[in-house]
Amino acid sequence: MREFSEKRDFHRMQVNTEITITDSEGSQHNGICKDLSGTGMQILLDSSFAEGSRLHTVLPSTSDQFPPFETVAEVLRCEPTEGGYLIGAVIRQVKH
Repeated sequence: MREFSEKRDFHRMQVNTEITITDSEGSQHNGICKDLSGTGMQILLDSSFAEGSRLHTVLPSTSDQFPPFETVAEVLRCEPTEGGYLIGAVIRQVKH
């Protein structure tokens, strides 16, 4: 029998990479994308965001052959943690 964490449709990848967030007011925030899956991401930021907030996210590419990974994500939860706020977000749109 699989553990609960293994029952997801998409497995989480630990990425721990820089991410740039633009909020609905146009302000930019830099953070760390802790993990990424096919439907969401977990981000460590200095700022908190309300549940339901829409964020434009950009993960830089490590290769000139691939563009940055850009999404529109919606905040599902925002919890204070050591070093800032841990945000759980669902990806609503992948930008092309």
